[in-house]
Amino acid sequence: MGRSYKIAVIQGDGTGPEVILEGLKVLRAVSDRSGFDVELMTYDIGGERYLKTNETLPDSVLQELKTASAIYLGAIGHPEVKPGILEKGILLRLRFELDQYINLRPVKLYPGVWTPLKDKGPNEIDFTVVRENTEGIYAGIGGTFKRGTPDEVALQVDLNTRKGVERCIRYAYELTKQRSAKKKLTLCAKTNVLTYAHDLWARVFEEVGKEYPEVSQDYSHVDALVMWMVKSPEVFDVVVTNNMFGDIITDLGAMIQGGLGIAAGGNINPNGVSMFEPIGGSAPKYAGKGVINPLAAIVALSMLLSHIGERGAADLVEEAVKQVTATKLKSLAAGKMGYSTSEVGDLVVAALGAAVTA
Repeated sequence: MGRSYKIAVIQGDGTGPEVILEGLKVLRAVSDRSGFDVELMTYDIGGERYLKTNETLPDSVLQELKTASAIYLGAIGHPEVKPGILEKGILLRLRFELDQYINLRPVKLYPGVWTPLKDKGPNEIDFTVVRENTEGIYAGIGGTFKRGTPDEVALQVDLNTRKGVERCIRYAYELTKQRSAKKKLTLCAKTNVLTYAHDLWARVFEEVGKEYPEVSQDYSHVDALVMWMVKSPEVFDVVVTNNMFGDIITDLGAMIQGGLGIAAGGNINPNGVSMFEPIGGSAPKYAGKGVINPLAAIVALSMLLSHIGERGAADLVEEAVKQVTATKLKSLAAGKMGYSTSEVGDLVVAALGAAVTA
């Protein structure tokens, strides 16, 4: 019996359907060439459904998603829906309900892609951020007292459990051990000020590290780390950090790798269902114009393929993307690529075919 996978597809809002369409085009091509089958499970989750039905993520859909090999997400965000409703009702709920406790963000500069960092190239910008994804400030614990008065008090709790911290750090050590010759793991925290929560991170980092003698340990305060990301990104291999710091530093990472048009990420449950997406958002002002860059969605597809065990296919897709960025595109910016959205997808498929037959 051949290899077969169930991929849940959530096209989402804005330009999400356009970029996912190109990703699926690449998926069909690489699955044909690599000899595995894909069954697509498509869902109309997002702002349009919410406006029509007042539903974000129905329980029945959530149960079906739990049966998938992986989830492929376009983008969530609609200009007619109040901020927070879709994010909490769909994205955060998926992360928590599916226990996707790792947010994985490669920061990788592809050939031919411009970076704002002078004298830096693909050899210098190539590291991965492992962000804890289900705890921290984003756990949603807190409240207000005397709201709307001069005496208002607002509390937002930074939740850090030993279990949550340890499994995130252990994942990062395992990734570092496998990733490259550097084998260097940097803990990003703020132990000099956040002396309770981040002392836990530091202690667990050191304790778990004893099980990985081949991995060198490094530490950086978050404010110092963002400076080094700009000055000397080549010093990093894998960075592990908490939820909020990870959210911030990965956006900086997206910029130094050339922008949101190439940045992809994964919400990972190593023993369950994981979700992969371009991180640039729904970009509604570009929706339907055929000008949005689909490469981030295609790189997210490569991550998905690697996660489900199709590493050869994942490598083929990434190499095809490298060929396109190195030889075809004028820019990664929407409307400035020199090609339409669908044409960029076609270019990747063509490069993929050349890579397979070479």
